[in-house]
Amino acid sequence: MAATSNASAGPPLQLLRLSSAGEQLTVGIEGVREILEVGRMTAMPQTPDFVHGVMNLRGSVVPVIDLSARFGSGRTVLGRRSAIVVVETSNNEQHERLIAGLLVDAVYEVVNVGSEAVEPVPSLGVAIPTDFLSGMVNLGGKYAPLLNLNLLLAPDRLAQLIGDHQP
Repeated sequence: MAATSNASAGPPLQLLRLSSAGEQLTVGIEGVREILEVGRMTAMPQTPDFVHGVMNLRGSVVPVIDLSARFGSGRTVLGRRSAIVVVETSNNEQHERLIAGLLVDAVYEVVNVGSEAVEPVPSLGVAIPTDFLSGMVNLGGKYAPLLNLNLLLAPDRLAQLIGDHQP
């Protein structure tokens, strides 16, 4: 069941509600390409814990990022509801376009909210590193962080972290 806001301060947003590292999160649906069951992946040696591996997606090699490990909360323990959310970052001047899978604990629903439901990220009390967030989404009195895929999956930053992990 999707939550809908009746206020009309700006264009409505469609967000995918999911969980990782024990946290309820949201991500803009415009960045989501598809949602897959966790399948076979190839581990990548000499990479940080957050690089779960790579998978074959219709002939393309796609890296799979363990979202919990990316947040510094340890690797995801695969469960019945675990999923891979295939996302695409936008191509802008600062970062090249990237297609990646995000390994998450569960995917729940698409929610529709008004733009006024997105509030600034507080400086305290958020378990997710705030530089990965675009805001906090008010979902009927409960708040869920809104992930900024362009910052979370910035290719230059990921390449630096992987390079730093090399012997």
